[in-house]
Order: sequence, then C-alpha cells, then structure tokens
Amino acid sequence: MKVRLPISCCVGCSSPRSTSSTLHARRCTKHGRSTVLPHSRPVTDDTTTAPPPRKATGLDGFFQITARGSTVGREVRGGVVTFLTMAYIVVLNPLILGFVPDSTGAFLGGGPGDGSNLPVIAAGTALVAGLLTILMGSVANFPLALATGLGLNAFVANAIATRSTWADAMGLVVLEGLIILVLVLTGFRKAVFHAVPQQLKIAISVGIGLFIALIGFVDAGFVTRIPDAFQTTVPVQLGNGGTLTGWPVLVFAIGVILIIALWVRQVRGAILISIVATTVLAFVLQAVLDLGSVAVDGPGNWSLNVPEFNGFVDVPDFGTLGEFSLFGAFSSVGFLAALLLAFTLLLADFFDTMGTMTAIGAEAGLNDEEGIPPHSQRILIVDSIGAVAGGAAGVSSNTSYIESASGVGEGARTGLASVVTGLLFLLTTFFAPIVEAIPSEAAVPALVLVGFLMMQQVKGIDWDDLEIAIPAFLTIVLMPFTYSISVGIGAGFLAYVLIKLVIGKFREVHPLMWLVAALFVVYFAIAPLTSWLT
Repeated sequence: MKVRLPISCCVGCSSPRSTSSTLHARRCTKHGRSTVLPHSRPVTDDTTTAPPPRKATGLDGFFQITARGSTVGREVRGGVVTFLTMAYIVVLNPLILGFVPDSTGAFLGGGPGDGSNLPVIAAGTALVAGLLTILMGSVANFPLALATGLGLNAFVANAIATRSTWADAMGLVVLEGLIILVLVLTGFRKAVFHAVPQQLKIAISVGIGLFIALIGFVDAGFVTRIPDAFQTTVPVQLGNGGTLTGWPVLVFAIGVILIIALWVRQVRGAILISIVATTVLAFVLQAVLDLGSVAVDGPGNWSLNVPEFNGFVDVPDFGTLGEFSLFGAFSSVGFLAALLLAFTLLLADFFDTMGTMTAIGAEAGLNDEEGIPPHSQRILIVDSIGAVAGGAAGVSSNTSYIESASGVGEGARTGLASVVTGLLFLLTTFFAPIVEAIPSEAAVPALVLVGFLMMQQVKGIDWDDLEIAIPAFLTIVLMPFTYSISVGIGAGFLAYVLIKLVIGKFREVHPLMWLVAALFVVYFAIAPLTSWLT
C-alpha cells in the first residue's frame, strides 16, 4: 500500500506540496523561492524515481529568465528604463567631441567650425552603443549596457586630439582597447578581479551608488558648480546661487517624489512610470513657457535636452566610422607621450568596468560569495571590444554604464534587458529627434533611487576593522568627490596595500594587488611624469 508523505513544497515553506508540477512551481514562487523544484507525482514510500524537471526552452532557456527569478515583462521594462536613463549620451557625446578642433584645426566627422558635424557623431554613438549592448546581452547574459565613456571622451578630445589629429586620437583608443582585450584573453584582468578583497568590492558598489546619485542631481541642475568668478573654495551649491530656480528643477523634484512614492508602495514599473509621467509634464511646461537650455540661455532652463519635437525620423550619417590611424599618435606627439596617454586610457577603462559590473551584479543579486558576477570573463571580453569598436567608429572608447543599475532596479536580471536597450539605441539612429526631446530632468530621478539601493550594501563592510574600513571609506567618498570611479578604486587599493605594509601584514596582500597599486601610483602621477619625460 502506498502512503502519501506530508512533505512541504520547498525548503523553509510549511505549505503542503501539491501533486501538480505547475501548481508547485507557482506556490514556490509565491513564497519567494528563487529555485523552483517541480514534482510531477505524489511522493510515496516506494523507490519510484521522479522524472527530471522540465528544462526551460526558447527565450526563457537562452536567457535563464525564470532561473534568475525574472519575467520577460520585467526584462523589457528594465531594458527600456536603462535606455531612457543613458540615452542622453547620444546628445552629450557630440557636444563633448564635436566642438574641439584637433591640432590641424579639423573637427571630428569632417564638419566645419560651426559644429554641423554633431549629427554624424550622434549617429555613430548610437550605432556602436546599440551593437555592443546587444552583444553584451546575448553573449554574457548580463543586464549591462555600453556606450561612449564620459570622462574618457573628454580626455580623448582635450588631451589627445588637440595635440595630434582626430584619426590619431581614435587610433590610440583602438590600441588601448586591443591591449585590454589581450589582458582579458590571457586571464590577467579576471585574476586582478579575484585578487581584490570582498569588502573592497562592496565599497566599490557603494561608492558608485553615491556617484550615480550625484550624477542625477547634477544633470538635473539640482546641484551645480559654483563659477570661478565668485572666488570661493566651496565647489558646489544648491541650484543657482544656493536656491532652486526654474521649472525644469521642479520637474526633477516631482520625478524624485513620484519615484519614491511608487517604490515604497511597491508599484510594478515604478521607475518607468516616473520617467514617462515627468516627460509628459516637461512637454506641457515647455509648450506653455517656451524655455531654452542652460548652455545657451543660462540657469533656470533645461540642463541638457529641451523637450521639443523637431521631427520623428532622420536618415543617419555614419561618417565617423573607420576614421582612425592606429599608430599615428606615436609620430604626432612622440612615442613616450603616446605611451603615457594610452596607459591613462587603459587604466581608467580597466577598473571602471570592474567596479561597474560588480555593482550591477550585487544590485541584481547575481554575484557569488566572492562578489563576482556570472560570466565575468565574457563581460570583460565584450567591454574590451567596446574600447576597440568605439575608437574604430570614431566616437571614443565605449564602456559599461553604471546607469544600467536603473534597469536592474526595475527588475532586469538577464541579458534580455540589454538586448532591448541595444535595439532602442539602434532605433535611435533613425529616431534621434525623439530621444533628443526627453529632458534629463525626467530621466535622472531614477539614478537617485538606484543610488540609494546600492548604498544599502554598506552594511556588508566591517567598520570596526580599520585595515579594511579606511580603504573602503576612501573608495566610497572619492568616487563622487572626484567624479571618477577609477580614482576611488585607486585610492582604496593604495590605502589597503599601505596599511597592510605599515602594520606588518604585507604577506596577506595578493601579489597582483601590489602590481595594481604600483600602476595606480603612476596613474595619479601621470601629469608630472608626462611633463618630466616629454
């Protein structure tokens, strides 16, 4: 006689297990279990072997959507949100690269001095970002988007192109990307990642959280830089002159209030709803008030994009593609100077991505016990290809974007979200006027919320252990204070190695940490070294 055993549906759940495989899976999901254990028949006292669980197929199987506790709907929403929070790069990158003449007086894309080459740079920016982000999603299955790296593009424009030609500058970007790719393929980059102590990885995530929150406040005009004319040692201020002025800041404030209210109410799609709602509000205000931009019309106007439709479709011109000279910079600026410039690019690219993918993986709950995300080698390979592709396309090095955390906050856990983001970037090459119409004030409240979510990881740091607490503190605070992920990582690494050396525990430091610390010494001293050697 067979006797049914009172076995619960999953570990830690007191509900009786259903004889239905489908119902069992539904109950386990209800109780928050990330691993579904289907059973297709009653459990008895005989030795009958249950059939193996049905393997996910199709889209679900390829991206492991159910296995990671997500749904197609969440992935799509997350991909859309990530795109909306970083679509500004299609507008901002041309503004950074397009108005800087090289040493011959030529502008990127072959445009005249009036900056009419900006659409060409915008098209190339969107194209490369789209292709690389789709590659990241399909190859690494990770919710991480790529685009032209801010900071890196300004360095390429002002420190390299002004001393050579645009083709030489982009060639140097391609070269450093190839070097990083070799370091990844040989396992060096991943080995460095493994050598970093776990609590320092947590500090990197927390620091990036503060950094992207600051980006949100700055891009919205809520926090601004005090002009040099005021001759004050205070670097930043609230709004304009210490007060909040202008309707665009109100749009941002409403966006922050709305996104927090929706989040604490646990409304699905809270981030996307907030972006769409505040974008509509921005269009209404613009239609009534006819505001301009801060760059042209001064404070009180829109920070980056003016919410006005200037058409829907435009034929893209990819004139920057292939405009690079691989070794041209070595003859135009000298071998040693070109080597130092390439080293600066390489180190920034190398560690920015390490911090970004750690933070995204932690926020998504995908990292292992050592703080390493799944398929980390594939992530690093795609990111290295991004540097090569960005330089070859003439739009500067492409790198992983921390704004991807906004999509993770919306529920994204797989590469499907990245594929969605990438497809939207490709569509942007044709529908650039629509993207240009979404103001940053409507999109960046998401960064403030995600900054808070990433800040919650700070409890994983042992603040009573000075050997890790001080390096973690420097890592966290210097990212927003210097507006650089690499600087925060470098300061934390150097402090960690120095403290271990001072207290006589230098044998506990991984050899690769010593090497990286030495490289960061060179990185921080790059300006005097360049001046002295050249």
